[in-house]
Amino acid sequence: MEIGAISLPPLLQVTAHGLFCARGNFYVDPWNAVDRALITHAHSDHARWGCRNYLTAAPGAGLLRARLLPEASIETIEYGESRNIDGVNVAFYPAGHVLGSAQIRLESDGEVWVVSGDYKTTPDRTCAPFEAIRCHTFITESTFGLPIYRWVPQAETFSEINTWWRANQEAGRASVLFAYSLGKAQRLIAGVDASIGPIYCHGAVQKLNEVYRASGIELPETLYSGESESGFDWSKSLIVAPPSCNGTPWMRKFGDVSTAFASGWMRLRGARRRESLDRGFVLSDHADWTGLLSAIEATGAEQVLVTHGYRAQLVRWLQEHGRNACALETRYEGETNTEAAE
Repeated sequence: MEIGAISLPPLLQVTAHGLFCARGNFYVDPWNAVDRALITHAHSDHARWGCRNYLTAAPGAGLLRARLLPEASIETIEYGESRNIDGVNVAFYPAGHVLGSAQIRLESDGEVWVVSGDYKTTPDRTCAPFEAIRCHTFITESTFGLPIYRWVPQAETFSEINTWWRANQEAGRASVLFAYSLGKAQRLIAGVDASIGPIYCHGAVQKLNEVYRASGIELPETLYSGESESGFDWSKSLIVAPPSCNGTPWMRKFGDVSTAFASGWMRLRGARRRESLDRGFVLSDHADWTGLLSAIEATGAEQVLVTHGYRAQLVRWLQEHGRNACALETRYEGETNTEAAE
């Protein structure tokens, strides 16, 4: 099948259901229900309902179970463990994106492909760090594939959040911090100074906090925001909620609030104003420009296929610097300003 200017070798093909390995008769992160699906992580644009069988990295099994129907058939594999599926050797390696996220290495007849899913190269205490895997073909995301996207050290971002929270307390305002329910919210909860005050969470966040804890990830105590009594004083609290809650009636219960959103998109001038936020904090669970380039370089890949995000721009840069690179059309979404990527 033609993808841009090149033909994909037979190890992986793009079909109407997603990335298909005909030699092994399985799909990687299919966007429709299929018989056998290898899943990089539990965000909904990569883990679809209705597949007959799922294979995922063991640390992410709890999250995948929480996102799928109770009767879903989920098999796990440890990071680094090799498994032969109908003649194709398969292994999962940490992607550093969220808990249990993985890059999937496929090998057959001496040909090695790596499907990265979503990844980041910065440290995160709530998931295993990214590991670069040598391969012939590397499929990379490009959510933030422009040179303007360069992340500040996360310690600076957490310090900014703590300062904002304390200032709101002094002004008698509740602090509502919007973050994606799976991954970003838990990273924020683990990174802020919990001694400042109580941390409350929207139900969607609290549910996944418990999955993280059950998987062995240490998080400060968090309370479900729905169990508070009428007239409760929220002014000391940090309330972590999905961005879809912004501007909804759910917000009224907190009284006078200051709102903020933690996202890589806050790097853009004007993004905070468009979302009607008081503050924007730059924190992403995707690689920035430098991270993307370093990850691609570390793979030693002869061919780089670029999916969701700034595909054309990253492909152009790679080609201009001597890489055999091409855009790959998929239905993955990367980081958005909604809950769609979850």
